[in-house]
Amino acid sequence: MAQVRRIKLGSQGLEVSAQGLGCLGMSVFYGPPKPESDMISLIHHAINSGVTFLDTFDAYGPFTNEILLGKALKDGVREKVELATKFGLRYSDGKREIRGDPQYVRAACEGNLKRLGVDSIDLYYQHQIDTRVPIEVTVGELKKLVEEGKIKYIGLSEASAATIRRAHAVHPITAVQLEWSLWSRDVEEDIIPTCRELGIGIVAYSPLGRGFLSSGPKLLDELTKEDYRKHLPRFQPENLEHNKKIFERVNEMAARKGCTPSQLALAWVHHEGNDVCPIPGTTKIENFNQNIGALSVKLTPEEKAELEAFASMDNVKGDRYATGFLLISRQTRRHSLRGKPLKDMPSAMSSFAS
Repeated sequence: MAQVRRIKLGSQGLEVSAQGLGCLGMSVFYGPPKPESDMISLIHHAINSGVTFLDTFDAYGPFTNEILLGKALKDGVREKVELATKFGLRYSDGKREIRGDPQYVRAACEGNLKRLGVDSIDLYYQHQIDTRVPIEVTVGELKKLVEEGKIKYIGLSEASAATIRRAHAVHPITAVQLEWSLWSRDVEEDIIPTCRELGIGIVAYSPLGRGFLSSGPKLLDELTKEDYRKHLPRFQPENLEHNKKIFERVNEMAARKGCTPSQLALAWVHHEGNDVCPIPGTTKIENFNQNIGALSVKLTPEEKAELEAFASMDNVKGDRYATGFLLISRQTRRHSLRGKPLKDMPSAMSSFAS
């Protein structure tokens, strides 16, 4: 099994495993919730394998994923991990709302701590930006939580470059979480350079294109009716025929290199820099083992350039999320959607899935 190296995430002192584990799919979005005992075994296997950076969110369930991690982190396990969770979505009267006001930030953090059964959160992200509240106000409250010891480091998710700068001026931002993979590369234009200028770590969610870069079009045949990926634009017939060409090229190169397509796609993310930590999610130990094998895959500059040539932003058809569900898209990364009625969306998509 590949050795999981450690990296410095950002310039504020946080050290994590070079690859993390996204826990969303254990509880929601990717079909029915998985058996709790199996998921706890998977989490323990990940930790024992050296993957100690765990990512969750109170909206996954809602709440059930944090409760699951709380159970997994008992009996001395907590001290072995770097725990990341998020706040920012509130459900009320059948609607979801982005919240960043100080009162909500504090209340959300108390709930996170209770469900996770911990005294402090290692990395606490604002999941989306509340455009009604100046980011300086939100980060000001997070700064107080750091001073009180309830959180150790502050992160942002799906934020614009301008927002990242404003937030960082109030209190150092340790990491920005964003979607980054071979077929989601728009962040390379200004967000990644901004993070690097400011010494902010980068956490890449969905580094396998929600499974498409692992399995290609056949992934759709394996999805249950509850799986929200069935609704994603890139998986729709009008886009799938075009997008499958990207997978085919990745698969061809993987065969040449003697690795799997998912290992090659993950290796590309790792080769983007030592300030980048991908957090692929899985619910199967065999897939987890395959994912950490990506750490042993080496790419030459020529191979990296070849991958990027056929997986450029312009070569992908379809947006990241469906209209109405799309909180921040390729075109609207600087805006947020508030108050979308849950009844107007597929039930599996009632929260933002990262």
